[in-house]
Amino acid sequence: MARWTGTWMSGPSAAGVEMRAEGDYRGRRLGLPADGPGSAAAFSTRLAAFAIDAFGSGLVARLIDPIEDTGTVDGGAALMPVVVLAVVTILGLALVGQTPGMRLLRLRVMQLSSPGGPPGLVPSALRTALLVLLVPALVADRDGRGLHDKAAGTVVVRA
Repeated sequence: MARWTGTWMSGPSAAGVEMRAEGDYRGRRLGLPADGPGSAAAFSTRLAAFAIDAFGSGLVARLIDPIEDTGTVDGGAALMPVVVLAVVTILGLALVGQTPGMRLLRLRVMQLSSPGGPPGLVPSALRTALLVLLVPALVADRDGRGLHDKAAGTVVVRA
């Protein structure tokens, strides 16, 4: 009799989950190349780009609304970095398909319905609204797309 931990501690194959077949790669079902420009970006690179954007947004927010030495932070000052991040992300994606962090790490967001172009304002706003919640970005499919990308019909690729 198998131990009850065998379904989750032994990995996906023990639970009957199908592993990637030989020659399968992230982005294949989307028609993306296996590597190089236009291939699906790795989660670690996307996370690093987000961290760069979040840090930069925090710095800009403190320039706009500095924290005083009162020991407490009001609600507006606490939300300012999130607002700056959202504005930078929406405008960057809608205009050029990149945020500053993505630009530094050579990534871009591509609309699947019109490959090669930036996503536009509505998909960028939807993607950003879900990205700010963080949880949809952490849940990814086999192609490396987070729930926020799936909802907006986008994919993050190497530039």
